[in-house]
Amino acid sequence: MPFMAGKQAFLELLKQEGVDLLFGNPGTTELPLMDGLAREPKIRYVLALQEAVVIAMADGYAQASGKLAAVNVHISPGLGNAMGMLYDAWKAGSPLLLTAGQHDQSFSVTEPVLWSELPPVAKPYVKWSTEVHRLEDLPRVVHRAAKVALTPPTGPVFLSLPVDVLNAERDLELGEPTRVDPRIRGPREAVERAADLLARAKRPLVTAGDLVAQSGAHAELILVAELLGAPVYTEGMASRCSFPFTHPLYQGAIPRLAPGLRALLQQYDLLFSVGGDVFLLSLPSDVEPMPRDLAVIHLDVDAWAIGKNYPAKVAIVGDPKATLPNLAEALRRRFNGGRHPEAQRRTEEAQKGHAQRVADLRTRALAESDRRPIPPLALVHAVAESLPPDAVVVDETISSGGGLRELLRCQDPQSFFGLRGGGIGWGLPAALGVKLALPRRPVVALVGDGSAMYTSQAFWTAAHEGLAVVFLIINNCSYRILKQRTHALKGFSAQDNRYVAMDLDRPAIDFVGLAHALGVPGERVQKAADIGPALARGLASGGPYLLDVHVDPAFLP
Repeated sequence: MPFMAGKQAFLELLKQEGVDLLFGNPGTTELPLMDGLAREPKIRYVLALQEAVVIAMADGYAQASGKLAAVNVHISPGLGNAMGMLYDAWKAGSPLLLTAGQHDQSFSVTEPVLWSELPPVAKPYVKWSTEVHRLEDLPRVVHRAAKVALTPPTGPVFLSLPVDVLNAERDLELGEPTRVDPRIRGPREAVERAADLLARAKRPLVTAGDLVAQSGAHAELILVAELLGAPVYTEGMASRCSFPFTHPLYQGAIPRLAPGLRALLQQYDLLFSVGGDVFLLSLPSDVEPMPRDLAVIHLDVDAWAIGKNYPAKVAIVGDPKATLPNLAEALRRRFNGGRHPEAQRRTEEAQKGHAQRVADLRTRALAESDRRPIPPLALVHAVAESLPPDAVVVDETISSGGGLRELLRCQDPQSFFGLRGGGIGWGLPAALGVKLALPRRPVVALVGDGSAMYTSQAFWTAAHEGLAVVFLIINNCSYRILKQRTHALKGFSAQDNRYVAMDLDRPAIDFVGLAHALGVPGERVQKAADIGPALARGLASGGPYLLDVHVDPAFLP
């Protein structure tokens, strides 16, 4: 039983849990931890200049690596700054161990400067939230927190670490990690019922949620989809490539507005949702998105998500990678060892329709490619045509990413990461976390100008750490999505063509100058034809690089 200080014990516990990076922004209540790091060579501290950047970096790292991401922020104001990005990590199910320093407990009763009760602040957006009150409890609490974060459904946890706990010294038993096997296999009876429904369906539809990518179940879902010949859509707010964008059965993302979603679903008689939300919509509507006669099969590790909004005829709590092989076996038995009799026809029909949509997008993009400012679709097409095959795309395009998932050639679960929660400012720092997790792959972040200004401090960390990420800022000098949705209200703004507090043009933001001031070189791009060469220069630079791409600010169709 070694004799050690709390600060040393905490770092030893992190190493036991597989942590070798600690994302943070320190303050006075974190000084014991920073002092411990002075003699801890096996944990690299990644400094960011604001807590939102810290959390989004850790989020990107956790998603891309599949590992526990450790994060440390500064007491009450730091945790407050972190909450927007913590919401995004919560919605993405990212396993974060978030900690914040707290005042010495002997001092807290006086309610000193910066003090507040921290666990209730974090609680809405984490799986578990607590404060460590004694050094003796530190090992048990840290190991429990890591286990909870990594157990499906994965997600963030929060620990408040008082200064006196980190400074205390005594003999301490550190214990060891616990890992809950994530491969929960759905019950055979439920799988057989699902196979019956899928085999009988005349027009089945599959939606692939982020859990497919998280569990590494691409091959398993591809097999099931191909046995059926069923078209596959990814979630409208998907943060991952949960089905290869190049597969013949892939149809793009499902709509996020109820009228479009209902129009899509009415074409089918059975929905098989694999590890996704049914459904995550953007705005309320008088239209009911779910047709009454559409049967639902839902497979997920999160029982709360199953049947949450719409009843499931078959509800399966299970991991896609562990459960889908049993479903494939059950389907083969029903098809005499082969595929559904209609599988080939369905596949050809899906492939033809998707190919036509992609061709139409490319035709439109090329027709618009000479326009200035650059139309968003022309930008998306130019980027998709220029990326190397192993590129990783981090997407926070918001309103300018139409056609992105149709035109990109992303194929593996680590090739695409998108904003899941909707709290903007995620893209720039998340790309840094992705690059830290995938150092050998080229990483390109597509980020709107409004989003970039939430977390532009990320440029400094990119330069400081020498992270080779190309940041492509989609600069339309506005909050374009807000103009679109304000116009849809058909109120005063639409009548007067006046959109209050939605323009970023007086003064215009000099992103090249801003990035340069924080150590990142870059260039402005005014023509679609110049995007590919500029992207190539950025990728060849060997470090962080900024492209400020001026995009048409028009927001009406």
